[in-house]
Formats: sequence, structure tokens, C-alpha cells
Amino acid sequence: MKKKTIIIIAVLAAILLSAFFILKPKKINAEKINIETAKAEKGTVSRTVTATGTLEAITTVEVGTQVSGIIENIFVDFNSYVKKGQLMAKIDTTNLAAALDQSQASLDNAKAELDYQQANYDRLAPLNEKRLISQSDFDQTVYNLNKARANYKSALAQHKKNQINLDYALIYSPIDGIVLNRAVEEGQTVAASFNTPTLFTIANDLTQMQVEADVDEADIGQVKQGQRVEFTVDAYPDMIFNGEITEVRLEPTVTNNVVTYTIIIAAPNPDYKLMPGMTAETEIYVQEKNDILVVPSKALRFSPDMKLLLSYMNKNGGPEKPGNGAMPEMPMMGSETQEERNVIWIKRDSVIQPVPVKIGMNDDINVEIIAGLSEGDEVILEMEETGKSTAKPAAGSNPFMPGPPGRR
Repeated sequence: MKKKTIIIIAVLAAILLSAFFILKPKKINAEKINIETAKAEKGTVSRTVTATGTLEAITTVEVGTQVSGIIENIFVDFNSYVKKGQLMAKIDTTNLAAALDQSQASLDNAKAELDYQQANYDRLAPLNEKRLISQSDFDQTVYNLNKARANYKSALAQHKKNQINLDYALIYSPIDGIVLNRAVEEGQTVAASFNTPTLFTIANDLTQMQVEADVDEADIGQVKQGQRVEFTVDAYPDMIFNGEITEVRLEPTVTNNVVTYTIIIAAPNPDYKLMPGMTAETEIYVQEKNDILVVPSKALRFSPDMKLLLSYMNKNGGPEKPGNGAMPEMPMMGSETQEERNVIWIKRDSVIQPVPVKIGMNDDINVEIIAGLSEGDEVILEMEETGKSTAKPAAGSNPFMPGPPGRR
């Protein structure tokens, strides 16, 4: 490994010396060389996945009715806070009360019939034991008693049903919460014959919201429960809201051959700024390292122009002045793979030199430095000659076309 490092040093030194002594670049004013640098410092490197979702209340209940009728009274409105068991609306009970009275009469009639048949049975049973009546007469008595019992149970069940329907005419809140929607008006007729009409929509607690976001199948493998999420909404473009993934659902959604998976993100909302239905642009931190030594990723992509570099070194102490500009011995990194071995150019005082480094995470903005640099080291991002002419030929000009008269 030490041999490889020495070879790298030798090659770099040879390139510099060859360029300086053999190529003999034209003289460049070193004072006009602009060097952009940045310091190695503690920071954060992260990888993220983006997704779009919709804000929803954690618990939303649609309150309907199981009976038909005219809405007689409504006691709550949009954005009303309600408690569990609070009366919200009342349906006209005229028909329901009449049905209850009718079933009560049927129940009384069935009870009278049952009492009569029971008394008849009690009178004939001792006679049957003494063989004083025919068996067929006694069998008819038993049949009539059983039939009266069945009719009484049927009438009782119908009466209970009508009582329940009358109770259903009073609409109570099933949970504590806030009324998001009121879908009816007083005097409106609701029909519950084929489906249950929705009267109110209640959200349980708007201080705790959730985002239902769709993640592409290419990214879902990186998304895990408990990961940190940041998201924004159009209503507050300058604010960043925080959340955490609480669920990754396995059921896929296929739209135009695009497969996505739904994730649930818990989003605290103590100041009620977030509202149900808002679109959230989420950024999921699938991998994150904090308080590590980082440099801009641009430093890895920097490769100096040899003419500028030699001109700068000649001005500030280059190969002709070994005391100042000689290339120092490059530090050993230990065992590392080819992918982990990189070179970063650093500037120490007036000396520019390459340093091999071992890198970790790279998010294309910052890169983690595992070994090779110390906090405060000045890395080079760009080197250019200032004031260099960048003028281009005028658009449409052609050197082979004749010019206007008097112009050569």
C-alpha cells in the first residue's frame, strides 16, 4: 500500500515538473488567479426521497342516519366543537312515533291472546291427565298456546325496532372533535332506504394530523418506519414542518402502469396551521449522519489547470524553490477500496497540494471525510484566471461570407 501511495506522489510531481519545464506555458500573472476555497468543518450529510401527499385528520368519522324523514332541527354548524354524546340534529318523529304506537297496540293484542291461550291450557291440562277430553282437543290447545307465544315475541321485536328507530331520529356525536362538514339543512328530507346518507363529518383532533404520501416503487425499499420527514405546504411556502413515518402500507396503487405505495407520516399541528386536504411536498431522510467532518462535494470534482497551478506555484514558491513548493509526502490512509480513495486539493498558507482522503456518504452537496483532512483545512473548489476575455464571435457571423462594403 505504501508503494502505491509513493507512486501516486511521484506521478503527480512528474506531471507538475514536466508541465513547468517542458511545456513552458506562457507567463500568467499570479495576482490575477482567483482561488475559491471552503473549510472542512462539522456538518450533516443525508440522502432523501421525495413524495407528494395529502394532509388528513388521524380520525375522521362520517355521521349518518338509519331512518328516513325530514330534518327538523340542526344544533351544530361548520367548525363547531362537539363532545361525544352531544345532540347534533333531530329528524321529525311524527311517523316514527305513530309506528311505535301501532306496534305497541299489536304487542298488547298479542299479550292478551297469549294470556287467554295460557289460561285455556292450564284449564284443560288436568282434564287431559284424567283422560276426560280427547287427545285432539288437547293438541289443538297446545298448538294455540305455542302460536300465541310466537305472535307475542314477533310483536315485541317489532315494538323494540320501532323504539330504536325513534331513538335514531336523534343524531348524537360519536366522538369528541370538530365538525368539518355539514351536508344537510333544516327542512331537508333524507332517505335511508338504500344507503346511509352522510349528515356530518367530524375530525377527532386537528392538533395531530397525518400525511398520506405515495412513494414510487423504486424508492420504497429505502423507506422505513421511524424515519424523519420534512414537508412544506403551499399555504406556508417559507415554513418547514416536521413529521415521522408511522406506517408503510403493503397494498400497491397502480395508476397508468406506475406503481406507488402509501406511507403514513405523523404531523404534529399544535398551532392549527395545517388543514385537512392540503397538499404536502415531503422529503424523507432515508439516511442521515450528523456532526461529522464534511467538505463541499465540489472539492472532489476539482482538478487544477496546470498552467494556472504552475504560475501560482512559481509566484508563491514552486518546484524551483524546493523549500516552499516541494510536494510533501502524502499521508497513508490504511486499507481502503478503490471507490473510497480520492484526492482533494488543499491550500495551506500559499502552498497548494493534493491530499488523498477516504470518503463516506455523499449527497452531492457535502461529502463525509473519514480520513485525510482535519477540521479547519482549506480545500480548493475552483481556480480560474480573473479578467480573462470570454468574448465570443457575434451570432450569425461567418468568416467565409463577404462583409458589407468597406469592411474587410
